[in-house]
Amino acid sequence: MKCFYCDFAAFSGQDKLADRYLVALEAEAAYHPAVTPDTLYIGGGTPSELTATQIGELYGRLRRAYPGARFSESTFEGNPESLDEEKLAVLAREGVTRLSIGLQTADDGLLKAIGRRHTAADFAAAFLAARAAGIPALSVDLMFGLPGQTLDSLRATLDFVLALAPEHISLYGLQIEDRTLFAKRGVQEDGDLSREMFDLSMRSLAAAGLEQYEISNYARPGHRSAHNVNYWKRGEYIGLGCSAASYYDGRRQANEHRLHAYLDAVEAGRRPLAEDESPRGLEAIGEEAFLGLRLLEGFVPSEALRKEFAGEWAMLKSRGLVSEEGPLWRLSAEGVFLANDAFQEFVPPFDREEAPV
Repeated sequence: MKCFYCDFAAFSGQDKLADRYLVALEAEAAYHPAVTPDTLYIGGGTPSELTATQIGELYGRLRRAYPGARFSESTFEGNPESLDEEKLAVLAREGVTRLSIGLQTADDGLLKAIGRRHTAADFAAAFLAARAAGIPALSVDLMFGLPGQTLDSLRATLDFVLALAPEHISLYGLQIEDRTLFAKRGVQEDGDLSREMFDLSMRSLAAAGLEQYEISNYARPGHRSAHNVNYWKRGEYIGLGCSAASYYDGRRQANEHRLHAYLDAVEAGRRPLAEDESPRGLEAIGEEAFLGLRLLEGFVPSEALRKEFAGEWAMLKSRGLVSEEGPLWRLSAEGVFLANDAFQEFVPPFDREEAPV
């Protein structure tokens, strides 16, 4: 069952295709440049739905695809209801350094209302089992702004999670996407309450010793997600699988989001591409800003960015959404709350003619 807020590619009743899918992942790797990746992230879905045997096969196929890789960080995503001791033992054996577990809220009533299939007790059991299995770092996914969620409910969830002392927390505000069940039901976001919840969360997590290093991510010292930081810094990466995204050689690519279309393309010896573009001009320059600004420490803008978006930057400074610290551009404290208002100044369509760059 797909969570009511989720618009990621998801398929029900397709377990019989799992083995075929694993073969396709290894085959697809050969269609990308031969590289030796530094980090590995298995997720963007729920890979813990695989059996323990299939999880082991997945890592075996990745080793064959990238024989020289010695991943400095290896992340695996899972949900409490599909993690068990056998699977956790496989993950530990395969060298997983980070396990990201989806909780969202510790309120069992809310969990049911958003389409989750686990309870808070299920999560706690999975978390403690992962600790016992010896996985070095654990991350927890949380959400705020859920329909029916209160400040007291969120506070209780934060207390529940922090008592377990995870190394990392990802915290996301609810956004109603068009293709979701929440959108079809007409669920509305409460901006004012969400801001209160975001403020409560930031203060609680900071007090517990977790640094907010990116708008939605908090880590104890030494436990930032290196894989995701590479993305925000516009580093290159290869994505394998249905709906996976890649960025290298200046091109942004995305795979087929339909499972059978993906499998058919790979098995026919073709890249399973649905999108393939090379950002140019203002779009490419603006991308530097809206990705770099996600990092709370900021980034050093290129001369092209300073020149082409000088007007937009000045306007955002006048609104108090951004600031400069030496060579760094960064979001202000207010800008963290209103980040999307800042980001939209750097994405097309632009309200001016594009000059040659």
